[in-house]
Amino acid sequence: MRTLPPLPPWLARLGAALLLTLLLAPAARAGSACTARAPDAAAFGKAMTLAERTVAALDQSGAEVVLIARAGADLSKYHLRYSHMGYAWRDHPHGRWLVVHELNQCATAASALFEQGLGTFFLDDMHAYDTRIVVPSPAMQARLAAMLASATPRTLHERSYNMLSYAFSTRYQNSNQWLLETWAVAAADASPGTRAQAQAWLRHAGYQPITVEIDAMTRLGARVARANVSFDDHPFERRMAGHIDTVTVDSVLRFVQAHDAGARVIDLSL
Repeated sequence: MRTLPPLPPWLARLGAALLLTLLLAPAARAGSACTARAPDAAAFGKAMTLAERTVAALDQSGAEVVLIARAGADLSKYHLRYSHMGYAWRDHPHGRWLVVHELNQCATAASALFEQGLGTFFLDDMHAYDTRIVVPSPAMQARLAAMLASATPRTLHERSYNMLSYAFSTRYQNSNQWLLETWAVAAADASPGTRAQAQAWLRHAGYQPITVEIDAMTRLGARVARANVSFDDHPFERRMAGHIDTVTVDSVLRFVQAHDAGARVIDLSL
């Protein structure tokens, strides 16, 4: 059995309670094959360092609920920086600053909702160790906290997962789509109770998905090779033209900041 190296000083300073929150929260991988492999000490150290800095920034912000993004996949060819987003909730019933988000289960066609510590959140095959945090206005934070404490997160969760799901279809759902639709429920004056109602509100409010250009051969290859990618929920004409309108972190950030004038952004990186 290999002996693990001693903890670096910065990790030893975290303290038992925070370390448990960071490391022992339930784990899942967004879009990975869940293949067994030895832990990467360098990646672990970077994830924990970013988590430590994020906790400090969140505490300093005075926020109750924030939206937090990570760069888990390299999406530069689509001109996108961040791949995944969740809520970080300060006063989560199961621990301080837990991330609530939807994750694809091991590259299957299914997803589930998870509550994870920030260390685990940043351990998921990161392409780059940086994060963008959106701190909503105090009024919106109060709405989001009430929404997270209700049945809404599970009511609006669709288990059938599609990494490139159409933004205005309820057939599938990707993780950023779940966040956007739950945000819509919190933001709407007359709270919608279904995904279809949330999407109707988003359309009326002017939400614009980002269009990813994917040619026919690439679509065919992805559909055959990956259980978590489908295109049959997209409008036929758009799909045949290679225009895939899906919910991305960038589109969520743009929409949320346009509709919450009091929101502010915190960027952190290693």
